[in-house]
Amino acid sequence: MSAALPVGSFSVYRTGPEPAIFLSGSRGMPDTTRDCWRAYLSGPIRSDRTLREASAPQLRVCHITAREVPPEHRAKVYDAHGVMERVSVVEEEPARDDALFAVNFYRHVHQRALSDAQLADFGAVGRLLMALTRKHIALARTPAADELRSRLLGVCPALTAQELQVCLRLLRGMTQEGIAADMGLAVPTVKTYRNRAFGRLGIHFRSELFALMLPERGLPERRPGAQKSEFV
Repeated sequence: MSAALPVGSFSVYRTGPEPAIFLSGSRGMPDTTRDCWRAYLSGPIRSDRTLREASAPQLRVCHITAREVPPEHRAKVYDAHGVMERVSVVEEEPARDDALFAVNFYRHVHQRALSDAQLADFGAVGRLLMALTRKHIALARTPAADELRSRLLGVCPALTAQELQVCLRLLRGMTQEGIAADMGLAVPTVKTYRNRAFGRLGIHFRSELFALMLPERGLPERRPGAQKSEFV
């Protein structure tokens, strides 16, 4: 894709009542995609119409330059991070309260403007790109994730929804900063949920969280008053 569409960064996200970012990254430059997502959630997302077109197909390609973006959105996301141009393949999701699922590529200030030929080539593969992206995300959401959720709640049914989501992301190897961006929260709030969850689970470190999720190895459950010799 980088040869056909020379851009600096990308993101895959969903708007709507429950916005979420699934993938993001940069090539040949510092990765500020999660910072962009946080900035987007801080206000621009509520009035963003740049991915919507009246009477447009449910799946479509959208192209926009920074100067066409509304002022708040442009200042917080585009100007602040050197984004000059965005090309996206977008699919409406009526079943999710008219949410939008978008695969986005961004040209930055140090790169040449995208040509008409490059945009046409991108449009030609838009449907395939959307299908491949959705397949990739579906494969990443394996039954193992549901198993981890069930196991966490089995260990501690008192975990709140937010505490559970933070723990699941920690188990996926995400940093606290990444979790904050993914959930649209401040980093201190993520730390609070983590600390509360760890307190309920009776642990102090991430390594202990991973240990809680290890498959049972046939060891007998420790009963009240049982001697340590049962575990030798």
